[in-house]
Amino acid sequence: MKVKNTLLVVIALMLSVGFLFAQEAAEATQTAAPSAGSGALNPITLFKNSGSMAYVILFVVVIGLAYAVVRYIQLYVREKIDPETFFVKIKNYVKNGHIEDATKVANEFRGTTMGFICWSGLKVLQDVVKSGKKGEEARISVQNAFDEAVLQTVHKLDGNLFWFDTLAQISTYLGLLGTIFGLIQAFDSMATLSGAEANRALTKGIYLAIGTTALGLIGAIPLTLIKGALFARAQNIISNIDEYSVKLVNHINNYIKE
Repeated sequence: MKVKNTLLVVIALMLSVGFLFAQEAAEATQTAAPSAGSGALNPITLFKNSGSMAYVILFVVVIGLAYAVVRYIQLYVREKIDPETFFVKIKNYVKNGHIEDATKVANEFRGTTMGFICWSGLKVLQDVVKSGKKGEEARISVQNAFDEAVLQTVHKLDGNLFWFDTLAQISTYLGLLGTIFGLIQAFDSMATLSGAEANRALTKGIYLAIGTTALGLIGAIPLTLIKGALFARAQNIISNIDEYSVKLVNHINNYIKE
């Protein structure tokens, strides 16, 4: 947990620094950049003309992207395992009565959720064999070991993915809040200014209103897509765990003598 949080903070800081340097570079070329009313629309112009709310939206998106990297490492790198090949190896050892060898194979993949669950069950099976337990008592002990390992680990796979939905909603709401501020600024300019100055202030306020809405949606869409991809990956891992852990328990039950 501490390593994950540290990585999250480091990535967030690195991305923030990168965006700050990009901002300074954009400001350095501000005189050459097209104005809001020139008809040229690009992300830099949109960001620059969306006021301080744009930086708040950017900060929310950076947090979401940093957390996405953390969860990607967890679900795609640390959980990298071929469940069918892994199961076949263990099944053959259990079928031939080589419980210690099966446990060693599971221990090699102990860093994955499936590997840890199988290793936990097989370790208890080893103890059961050594203690001389047989029949229903032995089967219950092994089943309890599998159940305990599942309860201990599986919830971590899809847990806390709701944060992507939360950050996407915050990004959208910040965009809408910026829209309100922009409209207030536009109407205020109509009440207090006149002539060309009023028109420029009105244009700036409307651009601010529309720009922040666009930025909020631009931030929310990738966060939502990322959450969907990570959730699908987590569900696929959980489905494999459910399938192959049940199959392994069945083979173990057949191995245990009455």
